[in-house]
Amino acid sequence: MWYVYIIRSISSPEQEYIGATADLKRRISDHNAGKSTHTAKFRPWELVWYCAFRDKYKALEFEKYLKSHSGRAFAKKRL
Repeated sequence: MWYVYIIRSISSPEQEYIGATADLKRRISDHNAGKSTHTAKFRPWELVWYCAFRDKYKALEFEKYLKSHSGRAFAKKRL
């Protein structure tokens, strides 16, 4: 399974990050351990939302959509 997820910074709640991974638990741990340069300075993070996909490419397409302007609007309103 592949997962598309949204995490939110606990220390700076206005900061959110959208990502995709095959191992959600490990990826959240990596974010909180500072292993990602994009998220290290806003730790700790909490998982806000995730969705599982059987197909890696569908997951990556949905992640790309959520990172677009219309995708961010969709996520803010619906997720």
